[in-house]
Amino acid sequence: MDEKEIKAIIRDIQASPTECEWVEIKHDNDSPESIGEYVSALANGAAYMGQSRGFMAWGLDDNSHRIVGTKFNPKTTKYGNEELESWISHNLSPRIDFFFHEITLPEGRVVVMIVDSAGNTPVKFKGVAFIRIGSYKKKLADYPERERKIWQNTQNSSFEMKIAKSAVSDDEVLELLDYSRIFSLLHLPFPDSKAAIIDKLLEEQLIIRRQSCYDITNLGAILFANNLKRFELLARKAVRVIFYKTGDRINALKEQVSDKGYAIGFEGLVDYISANLPVNEEIGKALRTEIPMYPPIAIREFLANALIHQDFSIGGSSPMVEIFSNRMEITNPGKPLIDVFRFIDHAPISRNEKLASLMRRMNFCEERGSGIDRALLQCEIYQLPAPDFQHDELFTKVIMLAPMTLRQMNKEDKRRACYQHCCLEYISGRKMTNESFRERLNISHENYAIASRIISDTIAANYIKLDDPTASSKRYVKYVPFWV
Repeated sequence: MDEKEIKAIIRDIQASPTECEWVEIKHDNDSPESIGEYVSALANGAAYMGQSRGFMAWGLDDNSHRIVGTKFNPKTTKYGNEELESWISHNLSPRIDFFFHEITLPEGRVVVMIVDSAGNTPVKFKGVAFIRIGSYKKKLADYPERERKIWQNTQNSSFEMKIAKSAVSDDEVLELLDYSRIFSLLHLPFPDSKAAIIDKLLEEQLIIRRQSCYDITNLGAILFANNLKRFELLARKAVRVIFYKTGDRINALKEQVSDKGYAIGFEGLVDYISANLPVNEEIGKALRTEIPMYPPIAIREFLANALIHQDFSIGGSSPMVEIFSNRMEITNPGKPLIDVFRFIDHAPISRNEKLASLMRRMNFCEERGSGIDRALLQCEIYQLPAPDFQHDELFTKVIMLAPMTLRQMNKEDKRRACYQHCCLEYISGRKMTNESFRERLNISHENYAIASRIISDTIAANYIKLDDPTASSKRYVKYVPFWV
């Protein structure tokens, strides 16, 4: 946070008529225990009032709020031999972000602590949750009605509404965000004044109005930043694209980090990936044509899903596209909210509903679903192996495999192709047959027994089942996914 932002926060604190649930003013209090309790109280007070952050300032007069200076120094204050910030942090449950900022002004030295609001659950310090009641710090357990409201508000809190950059002027808002693309992507007429532009950004919750300036929300920055490096906490969320020489990560050919916001950089990112992919030659009756190894629609859909459904709370990681000689992997932070086997048919669920909604309005993804079915259908049209969805606690990954023959596929590749084809047939109002599956894998009619063996193996794995188990004739057997 730069000096200008800190000064603006101090001005806002000074302009507040009194201390409140998310603002505390001290002169020289440097008790580690007390500061730890205030971190809890301010985080919970901000959540109670629907604020994104709480503030504690040292060096202001409690009554007049004029600057009087402070001797408190968070860098030298310790608890035993442990640094103050570290000691407070490991006594918080759950841990949240809080930062100390110092500034020396003509009137004196001021220290500001910025505390993120509670998310998902009230914040406790040493096992006790605190709350601000007016200008007093109290135990939250003594105010059950406030605790209930905090639970309710934190369940509705989101990454999108947290602050990416504080205390910026209207001109700086228009410099940091690509406001012209916002209107074009939303198919809205461009306003004829700066005030009208700002009003629309406020309406879309891309910025928040403060007393003398604006805050840019994570939603505004992650989608529309001209340069994500200008937003310290979001810089590591930029999409990375890496091309490798072979099928491993030993020899990287080139790497690109997209520093633009997801919405304004999306088309360029897809074009860059597609332009650098290997191509296959297809010989027609008269002409030799080149087609990309992976369908652009599938790349687009999988990438949009990775951006929208990532878990932004996982630090130090970002969406990543890795292209190897034999596959493409698209990875996003966070485990999926639905079973990977149900990606095709299940209604989409996102951690980031505001971001997802805005991306839908800009036609980057579909309102009716996740677009996974469209991507898988394109892979079938391109006669590619079925994409593989993988996950653990920290990531979700889709792997698109390069073309391979049936003989090159392993047993799980064949089962996955059978299952996904069965799902696509079902959601299209049809049911899989031996014939439709043979067309999917380009198996000739005389080799129908090969398809039958794969289908039987997929049934044994409980991925699909007979549509009518009582049918006496096996000639026209149909199959449906296990979840039907």
